[in-house]
Amino acid sequence: MNHRLLKNIALGIGFSISSFVSAQTYTLKFKTNYGKFDVMLYDFTPKHRDLILSEINKGTYTNAQFNRIVKDFVIQGGELDDPILAREAEHPEQKPIRLAPEFNPKAFHKMGALGAGRDGNKEKASYYNQIYFVVGKRITEEELDNLEAKKGIKFTAEQRAEYLKNGGQPRLDHDFTVFGEITKGLDKVMKISNVETKNELPLEPVIFSIKVKKKKTPTKYNKTSVSLGGTAIGF
Repeated sequence: MNHRLLKNIALGIGFSISSFVSAQTYTLKFKTNYGKFDVMLYDFTPKHRDLILSEINKGTYTNAQFNRIVKDFVIQGGELDDPILAREAEHPEQKPIRLAPEFNPKAFHKMGALGAGRDGNKEKASYYNQIYFVVGKRITEEELDNLEAKKGIKFTAEQRAEYLKNGGQPRLDHDFTVFGEITKGLDKVMKISNVETKNELPLEPVIFSIKVKKKKTPTKYNKTSVSLGGTAIGF
């Protein structure tokens, strides 16, 4: 991807979120060995928002790794599928721990979207500690039309405009929960998406840690409280 196109995409994403960016309560600050970037969590996907806040507080995302990188698709961090499923297979009597999906037309797989990973469960429920960012690709009208027919969904005017202008991964919509988006530093994520890999694993570790910044005044979207064992989140 050339520098001019990357700049246009970053500017486009910054413009597209301006209508509700001020309404959200939490911003995540990612620090990686490829630079820093900011992520806005959506208050209209409160269960996934609260889950990642809790996992950050537990240290799950301190010196974690982006351990699956697929160019023009996603960069994925946290725990990989195999160890999760292997651990669960050791206790077949226990129901796998998943978080029910939260699909919202304002939360879709545009460039820079933050999503929750999952296995092939029919409920489309998310893992507790696997996240990804969309790095995506260019999308055409024909592709959107074909996806609507194939998946039995309808993209909103806003979604169509964003996909056609900046690209993304619309084929993931209505299958994986999106619960935030990059607001600053998209170029750092694009840089990570281009590292050398083998079988989707980066040849050199891509390390990240997350801190949380909370607005002083909760907004009207904040309908659920965050309970993290009595520990206040704030940096």
